[in-house]
Amino acid sequence: MVNALDQVPPDFLHALGTLRKARCRKELHLAEIPAPARLAPFAVALGAEVMAQGAGPSAPPLHGPAAMALAAAGGGDEGGTELATGRFILLHDPEGSAVWDGEFRIVTYIRAELEPEMGNDEMLGTVAWTWLVEALENHKAPYRAAGGTATRVLSESFGTLAERPGTIDIELRASWTPATPDVTAHLEAWSDMVCTFAGLPPLPEGVTPLPQRRRS
Repeated sequence: MVNALDQVPPDFLHALGTLRKARCRKELHLAEIPAPARLAPFAVALGAEVMAQGAGPSAPPLHGPAAMALAAAGGGDEGGTELATGRFILLHDPEGSAVWDGEFRIVTYIRAELEPEMGNDEMLGTVAWTWLVEALENHKAPYRAAGGTATRVLSESFGTLAERPGTIDIELRASWTPATPDVTAHLEAWSDMVCTFAGLPPLPEGVTPLPQRRRS
């Protein structure tokens, strides 16, 4: 009988080991999810979510989804509101890919709800992409061939659901090629990005915040 691990390339096994070494923020809940089977011969996928937490009197100010969730809860502890979700997928093709410019590729997705007034800001997509670049740089995660799309998703309700407030979500789909099979810093950078999308403080040094709504 052939051991299943014997079929896995050593470089991919090494990369899996480096994922386990990643130290992510405690607010982020990570779990392995089914990986896509058609994108590469070998793949692993992680799902992430950030849930709302109560803010104490000495807590730093929240922004974005975290601030909205806390306000909706009347300032109390609320553990059931989802602030942001995401997926982190590591792909490996031992034969390499000209499109990837390497043997590994990281494919990610992040989604978070924004305040409706922020949805029309022309810089929103630029800021979301800047978060990705700055997070990778802050964690010293070497990469190349990065690409992605930032999308604003508007949801409006009508008829019997007309009383529901409109919502605007920001979605960032991005992929890049890690320079080495050591992807610890890449997962840590991405996990910080998910928390930043969720509006959790503190923002890492050098990260550009989303423009805030003017409050009366």
